Amino acid sequence: MTDTITVGSRFNGPPGSGNGGYSGGLLAKKMQTSGAVLVQLRAPPPLDTPLSVTTSDDGLDAMLGETLVIKARPADPLSAAPQAPAQSLAAKGPETFNSVEDHVFPACFVCGPLRERGDGLCLFTGRLEGYDGVGDLWMPDDNFCDEEGRVCDEFLWAALDCPGAFAIGNQKNPMVLGQMTAQIHERPKAGETLTVTGWLNFHDGRKHGAGTAIYRANGTCLAQSEQIWIELKPKTA
Repeated sequence: MTDTITVGSRFNGPPGSGNGGYSGGLLAKKMQTSGAVLVQLRAPPPLDTPLSVTTSDDGLDAMLGETLVIKARPADPLSAAPQAPAQSLAAKGPETFNSVEDHVFPACFVCGPLRERGDGLCLFTGRLEGYDGVGDLWMPDDNFCDEEGRVCDEFLWAALDCPGAFAIGNQKNPMVLGQMTAQIHERPKAGETLTVTGWLNFHDGRKHGAGTAIYRANGTCLAQSEQIWIELKPKTA
């Protein structure tokens, strides 16, 4: 029997396709490793559509027929994440976050202001005064956790996704996640008050780099990522 992953319609990013972090996290979870995993998104992950998972080289590929959608490979450990801002500061992130009118994908599972808490992650990582990046607080809901009450890998990957785009900033054109290397050090429990941050790494034309992390209140880094975002080409008339 062929192994599959399916991105449910609830877990969209852009309209009609899966959130990149969540989708990549589903495949990375099947690697069954405690180390870092590099995921490349080669095509928009379709919603409510099984993708066949096959072994390729030293990792896994998620395929839609003959089309490669997602690749997952082991990666080298990530460098230590920067120190977390105080939770009292991170709590102010939503004050500078994009409004519904200014948000490119307002129904995104992770960062969409049209989503309700418990349905989406509702991570509104805005600019923080005196901190070189963006942040918000996150209290994971029970329905994002396994039977032991710990947040599932795919939701940690999702939470690590969108803050990177907001750390990069509002570019001329919308951006989509092209590559993400994530490492989960420890899975938190439902109801913990966590700090989620993002910071800029580089700009290179239409390619942009960012890092993100999730911390406990005491500053312990629970999960982190490095990302490459691709700015979409403007539509021609």
